[in-house]
Amino acid sequence: MIAKAAKSKTLSTVRRNGAGRDYDVADMNLAAQGRRRIEWADEQMPVLRRLRERFIKDQPLKGHRLGACLHITTETANLLRTLKAGGAEVLCCASNPLSTQDDVAAALIKEYDIPTYAIRAEDRDSYYSHLRAVLDRHPTVTMDDGADLVSLLHTDYKGQADELSASMEETTTGVIRLRAMERDGALRIPVVAVNDAQTKFLFDNRYGTGQSTLDAIIRATGVLVAGSVFVVGGYGWCGRGVATRARGLGANVIVTEVNPIRALEAALDGFQVKTMAEAAKTGDIFVTVTGDKSVLTAAHFQAMKSGAIICNSGHFDVEIDLPALKKLSKSVEQYPEREVESYQLKNGRQIFLLGQGRLVNLACAEGHPAQVMDMSFATQAAAARWVTSGKRLSVQVHNVPQAIEDEVAAHKLAAMGIKIDSLSSDQKKYLHSWESGT
Repeated sequence: MIAKAAKSKTLSTVRRNGAGRDYDVADMNLAAQGRRRIEWADEQMPVLRRLRERFIKDQPLKGHRLGACLHITTETANLLRTLKAGGAEVLCCASNPLSTQDDVAAALIKEYDIPTYAIRAEDRDSYYSHLRAVLDRHPTVTMDDGADLVSLLHTDYKGQADELSASMEETTTGVIRLRAMERDGALRIPVVAVNDAQTKFLFDNRYGTGQSTLDAIIRATGVLVAGSVFVVGGYGWCGRGVATRARGLGANVIVTEVNPIRALEAALDGFQVKTMAEAAKTGDIFVTVTGDKSVLTAAHFQAMKSGAIICNSGHFDVEIDLPALKKLSKSVEQYPEREVESYQLKNGRQIFLLGQGRLVNLACAEGHPAQVMDMSFATQAAAARWVTSGKRLSVQVHNVPQAIEDEVAAHKLAAMGIKIDSLSSDQKKYLHSWESGT
């Protein structure tokens, strides 16, 4: 799933920070810039700041080594700062080759003393060497975004499974992989499905992916969304967000689905629902966001009008059949400053691919707004506190406890200056009884 890129570095260039720990980043001279951007994001993350203040006092993660495989962005940096404030020894690597912000990676080392292994556009070998660098340090807790770190743990680092209290998984694709491991009896560690928390998917997946995906498309192409035919492959929470934001900008939105319930919901939400074969003939902009492979295939590429823009907002670069696209093309022109590639098809048409088919919102923009990641990462931090607070969890995929959900939501409301009602004792009794009727 990791294609070779033009730029790459490997651990043969490992350097040392002031504490004598190794790291691998692109340019340490970017650290000051990264620190300023991290602090800017921190101002938009009041829930995580509140949690950090409590962590400093309570030290719930003291004695733990936490290895995080996440998108190395300003928001992630503030999560890592919070975990370190809670007493953990923290180290991190990237969960996607194109999502790393090099200035943030440098700042994590120089400004916050967090060993970091992440370089934007790293190749497959470098990507996996960075995963190994984290596992070689024998973490006792891990955080993952896509389950690559946990997958490697279960293959090449099996002997370390008993050392882990638990792992937290941040994204839909990763949870799908982990639940499959659980069904197959392959899972060897407890995992918390942070992605499935309401304080994550209802906001991060919908509002975060919706806004950041449109932001990325506009940054990369400058295209006018209003009046365009905008095709969204998949109507999960991410797809809902993308479709809604595209409609808000004036697009004529078509949704494609394989799930009849979601397709019906999209139709009742006012979107056109078609097969991808139908949508391919008229679409101007295509976004895949399903978590599955081969959503856009050779048949679709051949049917597309010249100038069609295609991109993916799912975690892995498998939703667009890139080998098929290359096979249909006679030439490819690259615009690396925009992360755009122009494929000249043999049929004379042209298709523009954004972000190499990877997470377009991070490849061509800066990912989700800090305000929405505030809740997701507060939930991550609180989940880390939970899994290290007592008896080891059973080996399965766990949901985030409702108490954590309520804590994060309450903090977010307070930060927004919003007050809500509370149930009276009589109302609580009514909701928990069966005697009262008509």
